[in-house]
Amino acid sequence: MHPMLNVAVRAARRAGRIINRASLDLDTLAVARKQRNDFVTEVDQASEQAIIETLLSAYPGHSILAEESGHNPNGQSDDPKQADNVWIIDPLDGTTNFIHGFPQYAISIALMQKGVVTQAVVYDPSRDELFTASKGRGAFLNDRRIRVSKRIRVDESLIGTGFPFRKIDMLDRYMAIMRAVMQRAAGLRRPGAAALDLAYVAAGRLDGFFELGLAPWDAAAGSLLITEAGGLVGNFTADGDYLFSEQIVAGAPKVFAGLIALLREHDSPH
Repeated sequence: MHPMLNVAVRAARRAGRIINRASLDLDTLAVARKQRNDFVTEVDQASEQAIIETLLSAYPGHSILAEESGHNPNGQSDDPKQADNVWIIDPLDGTTNFIHGFPQYAISIALMQKGVVTQAVVYDPSRDELFTASKGRGAFLNDRRIRVSKRIRVDESLIGTGFPFRKIDMLDRYMAIMRAVMQRAAGLRRPGAAALDLAYVAAGRLDGFFELGLAPWDAAAGSLLITEAGGLVGNFTADGDYLFSEQIVAGAPKVFAGLIALLREHDSPH
């Protein structure tokens, strides 16, 4: 395992222990509301702190972009896409699920080097499932190599999605897309933790995925898992910037193409 990936795995497992302990005692959890439908708990913050501490003790010069504490350039470029080494972290993706004891949430850690994600960890602490990838070395689930599914048609595919809950103004646009996909696909799922949904695409459990309004820390690790598992990732026009453009489509190659075609047909941004 690449030494940087090794450190990220150690950070994820440390955060996972914090999350698992807290999950046993949800009644005492302190929850704050960031904005409508967007919650943060003391667990998100403790998890994030543990991750950053672990990463920076190994790599003190690296920069951090994390959901709760924002961007700390740490002597590097103010633009995360320009930095030599920036860790992109979601300490608990699926906080709302976690608060309710609904066991679908994950820790997401990715290393981006000059705009390219090179290391990725998505860890599901409730199932002890560790998804990892290093650029050029394939994707793994608990040390077993994973590949995207072999399905080629949207109408046989199970597609994952996420609701644009932070940006309700996107809802009409989203509903039009959702309707089109529901009419075509074998099934549509919305488990509520995008980092884990993307890991499931890499493992072939979902055939494709799309979401509007996704933050870079939700998608960074999952996107490398998928490309290393033989899948494709892009924005709604199928090109480069999906991490910072708030829209993502991913899937097995033919399913990806089918989703892009559906989006072209049914998605008008206005």
